[in-house]
Amino acid sequence: MAKNIFYAQSGGVTAVINASACGVIETARTYRSVGKVFAGKNGIIGALEEELIDTSKESRSVIASLRYTPAGAFGSCRYKLKGFEESEAEYVRIIDVFKAHNIGYFFYNGGGDSQDTANKVSQISADLGYPITCIGIPKTVDNDLPFTDCCPGFGSVAKYVAVSTREAGLDVASMSASSTKVFVLEVMGRHAGWIAAAAGLAKDEKNDPPHIILFPEIDFDKQLFLNKVKDTVSKVGYCVVVASEGTQYADGRFVADAGLKDAFGHIQLGGVAPTLVNMIKEAHGYKCHWALADYLQRAARHIASKTDVDQAYAMGKAAVDFAVAGKNAVMPTIVRANTQKYRWSIGSAPLSKVANVEKKMPRNYISRDGFGITPKGRDYLAPLIVGEDYPPFKNGLPQYARLKNTLLKKKLSRFSQKQ
Repeated sequence: MAKNIFYAQSGGVTAVINASACGVIETARTYRSVGKVFAGKNGIIGALEEELIDTSKESRSVIASLRYTPAGAFGSCRYKLKGFEESEAEYVRIIDVFKAHNIGYFFYNGGGDSQDTANKVSQISADLGYPITCIGIPKTVDNDLPFTDCCPGFGSVAKYVAVSTREAGLDVASMSASSTKVFVLEVMGRHAGWIAAAAGLAKDEKNDPPHIILFPEIDFDKQLFLNKVKDTVSKVGYCVVVASEGTQYADGRFVADAGLKDAFGHIQLGGVAPTLVNMIKEAHGYKCHWALADYLQRAARHIASKTDVDQAYAMGKAAVDFAVAGKNAVMPTIVRANTQKYRWSIGSAPLSKVANVEKKMPRNYISRDGFGITPKGRDYLAPLIVGEDYPPFKNGLPQYARLKNTLLKKKLSRFSQKQ
């Protein structure tokens, strides 16, 4: 009997993660050697709780519409499996659920923590006598996975941030003579400044915004920052700042450290934009405005990058192709060709090397003063936001997929951590 696929989405969702899901499901349906695709309700939690969505109940047209639908169609989660010794019951439960539903393939669509989970399941399933073919599917708006040239989800966030910076910059410029002098946009990026860097694509001329970009990779110097703001307002008449949420001091303290931690043990950040605005007001007295891109930047499918959509779909398709070809414990990657015109192809990387590794901005992508991007940084970023791939609109609003998400009948007893 053909083995079924378990597909799950993990971590913060993106504008194109469902394009990867579309790639998985549509490609799986072309292989007679592959059974059905079951999606985990709310990520890996769906496996633990035996809540499996039967995607075969969805029509071709509905599955196709996933390609232009943002967020996580099957639900995501922030749930990290620990090592086998600490979480033996969870791993045994996952394998039991896979056995019960004839699942032989596990595709985990997420970032570094997700690749780590897929790698662990691959290793432990073999030890438990029920080998599972595990393929990680890259996804992260932070663009911080190693070995892949870029990460699906990033190009669309980059496009949104660049567009927003350009449009907000025009707004501030028009009001600066008698009103707002400084605008601060806070974007995602805990340890890597890729998203903030993308704002630099909005700058065509020397005095165009953004005038200041703050990267986690560059130590924040309060006085240097305030001097740069004042100098910019004096010369240009206004100042637009784009700041990574992970902007930090030389001693490693986040400028916006809220003193809390999230489910993965990461420090919870409390808002770098209002913190910076308070600094500016106290030092210079300028009228300021700030905005938090937050979920808007990663949900903005209406202005997604076509390059990003195509790559996200390709990663989902490649996952199935790899599995059928006998590959295991790998992640498909995007390989940039060394050509003048942007071209890319599909490669692969071992999950053991991808897991829990963060790719930060190279220093030569950041300007010497630490407040902008270099031509080399622009060359890397620019192709990733190219192209538009609009969803269908009706009555002025985008129309997105509505799935039935029919659950399989459970075959096992309810899971308890005490088992």
